[in-house]
Formats: sequence, C-alpha cells, structure tokens
Amino acid sequence: MARNNRVVVPEARQALNQMKAEIANELGLTNYESMDKGTLTSRQNGYVGGYMTKRLVEQAERQMSGR
Repeated sequence: MARNNRVVVPEARQALNQMKAEIANELGLTNYESMDKGTLTSRQNGYVGGYMTKRLVEQAERQMSGR
C-alpha cells in the first residue's frame, strides 16, 4: 500500500508539528520532537495520530457550524 504524506498546505506544517507535540505531551510523551519514534509502541504512535485527527475534525466541524 502506498503512503502519501505530502503536505497539501506547506504553511500548515509548523502548526501540525506543534499540535503533534502538544498532544504527545498531553499523553505523557515528553520531548516527542527529539524522541526516536521507532522506540514507541504502535499504540503510542497511534494515539498521537488519532487524537490529532479527532482534534482537526472537531475544529472543522466548529468552523462549518459557525461557532
């Protein structure tokens, strides 16, 4: 299966990385930016991505509803 991790809006890269770091910190993964992600379990990495997706969907829903 091919993966396409191309950033559609390059200007958003910094904001996405910041969000990833904040979520990882909330999940107890300190120094996430400098951490070797290969040492984390699939579950830990999945939590970070899953919570990012959840938060991005929530933001989009709020924007679409006008709140």
